[in-house]
Amino acid sequence: MADKFSKEIRSKIMSKIRGKDTKPELLLRKSIFRRGYRYRINYRFKELNFKPDMVFVSKKLCVFIDGCFWHKCPRCYRAPKTHKKYWLPKIDRNVERDHEQDEYLKKNRWKVIRIWEHEINENIQAVVVRITEIIDADENNK
Repeated sequence: MADKFSKEIRSKIMSKIRGKDTKPELLLRKSIFRRGYRYRINYRFKELNFKPDMVFVSKKLCVFIDGCFWHKCPRCYRAPKTHKKYWLPKIDRNVERDHEQDEYLKKNRWKVIRIWEHEINENIQAVVVRITEIIDADENNK
């Protein structure tokens, strides 16, 4: 099926899709920051060349905020109806990369929290509590 937009217009549309500083990401970061927790946002793991959305370095905690479409949310994901040969391998590779990152982090004794975009949109306070409980539990164990 042919795209209903020209190449130039499609390119402009796709350029608006952010890979970082998305609305759910900014909402969560602001909520966590307001509670007094500090984190890093550009912390790079050089071995696999990736940056989690939020990193609490002293707690060895990485937080990823996964888009429901881009990371195949079990609840929200709807497979694309057009250009399947392009989109399906791309999305499958995102999921595969998520697993590789999780394995690497856990092997190196990091804690990993993956949050779906819809969780932030539906109940951001529950997400904030989930993250802060892990941070505070780590504090209490010392």
